[in-house]
Amino acid sequence: MTLTDELLAELGDSGLEQIAGMLGTDTTMARDVVEAVSGVIVGGLARNARHPDGADALRAALDDHVDTDPFTGDVASLTRDGHSILGHVLGGQGTEQAADGLARFTGVDPGLIMRLLPLVAPMIMSLLADRAGSRGMNAGTLADDLDREQAARPDELGELLQGLLDAVFGGGVPAQGGPYESHSPFGTGTGTGAGTGTGTGTGTGTGTSTGIGTGIAGRRGAPDGHEEGDSHEVAPGTSNPDW
Repeated sequence: MTLTDELLAELGDSGLEQIAGMLGTDTTMARDVVEAVSGVIVGGLARNARHPDGADALRAALDDHVDTDPFTGDVASLTRDGHSILGHVLGGQGTEQAADGLARFTGVDPGLIMRLLPLVAPMIMSLLADRAGSRGMNAGTLADDLDREQAARPDELGELLQGLLDAVFGGGVPAQGGPYESHSPFGTGTGTGAGTGTGTGTGTGTGTSTGIGTGIAGRRGAPDGHEEGDSHEVAPGTSNPDW
């Protein structure tokens, strides 16, 4: 079972219905969008993990996501965590590039894709943390597992994701990140690489009024209602306690 399969199972019908309401689609389209969004996130993690420093940093970061349950958290905290993860994995500009590409592929407004990305990112991290812990993965086996995840994508979606990730990563690092030799793309190091001064993307946390006002009610339980709050992005290579 892939991480996307696990994600869809955790969301269940109620979670997909909420996402469909946010996107203004039916649940079939919502499922397709979730598959594509999760594919970009997993692909970004895999690209980072191909570098030894990136794999080590990701494996260490997963320890902070053990026993977390983003499927029952409120949207405000989930979104904050998600923006932090996306900032480390794709970079602010890279996240926007990915959203634009996914919007063209799915026909969903890119602003709504930008709202969904930070909701899905903590879910993927939590599922990956559970998997890594239960299978006793080290950095190397984690990187291999993420590569297998990418290889399991359907052909059409796999080709789309490959093109998007090539555009985002280019020379092999997140769009706003510096060289791996200078600092970790996951923000666990103390260096101050050149990427720390780069500006972030615009308006990813609020946007349209059609959103999920409560947490994603997945199969792990139902959340308390909260309004969506302000969010922030973190450029790759900067230390962040939320990561």
